[in-house]
Amino acid sequence: MITLSANLIAILIYTAAALYFGSQFVRQKSFQPSQLLGIATLGLIAHGIGIYGLSVNGNSFNFSVFSAFSLIFWLVNAIVLVSSLKKELHNLFLLLFPLSAIAVLVSIIATNPDWQHSLSYTIAAHVIPALLAYSLLTIASLQALILAYQNHALKNKSRIANARLLPPLQTMESLLFEFLWVGEALLTLAILSGFYFLEDMFAQHLVHKTVFALSAWFIYALLLWGRYQMGWRGNKAIRWALAGFICLMLAYFGSRLVLEVILQRV
Repeated sequence: MITLSANLIAILIYTAAALYFGSQFVRQKSFQPSQLLGIATLGLIAHGIGIYGLSVNGNSFNFSVFSAFSLIFWLVNAIVLVSSLKKELHNLFLLLFPLSAIAVLVSIIATNPDWQHSLSYTIAAHVIPALLAYSLLTIASLQALILAYQNHALKNKSRIANARLLPPLQTMESLLFEFLWVGEALLTLAILSGFYFLEDMFAQHLVHKTVFALSAWFIYALLLWGRYQMGWRGNKAIRWALAGFICLMLAYFGSRLVLEVILQRV
């Protein structure tokens, strides 16, 4: 009951915040970063209690594609919240609040026992860096979407006022590549630990995940090389960042969705 209540409170906080701050942004009204951070903190507390109740079971972790989806957004919110204390990242919550509400809602609706898997702490040593990598690269992708909006707004006079509510374009682009560097490092660790801890990364039930994860790694590596060797930026960098994110999401959520949901019904 506590778990369900915590998740419902988190959904309420995220939804109310998304509606309020979204309307403020549309009406081109500024808002205080402290307001965003305060509400994000309350949402994180309720969200964290809900995740603990759904995922922790004695000496193991219970994960499904949907509970992991909720956990990733909790990590993303936590990273953005901490980073916002020093950098201008609080505007990311405009995208994170509605997405987090959806993630929590799905996690409490999709509670089929057949979709739950118990993970030992050994396997968790692979899962944790993977989740952190997904979280940071999700932030980078949200950053890329905001950059795309800013680039569009600069060409559209009617939206210039909205763009001015966001940090400078150069600052946002710099932060994008900082997240990409750290995310790529964690993704490297996750892939290497997968080869070490898992018996066969190219086993039939893991081959799609492995191929998409390696594809994402190469896309991000090429983007980072292009940035510092060829000066890639703007829309080209945004497209590569989003392409890598799509591969990364297919690596985990695509394969897990097929294995846990679709094949269970066949």
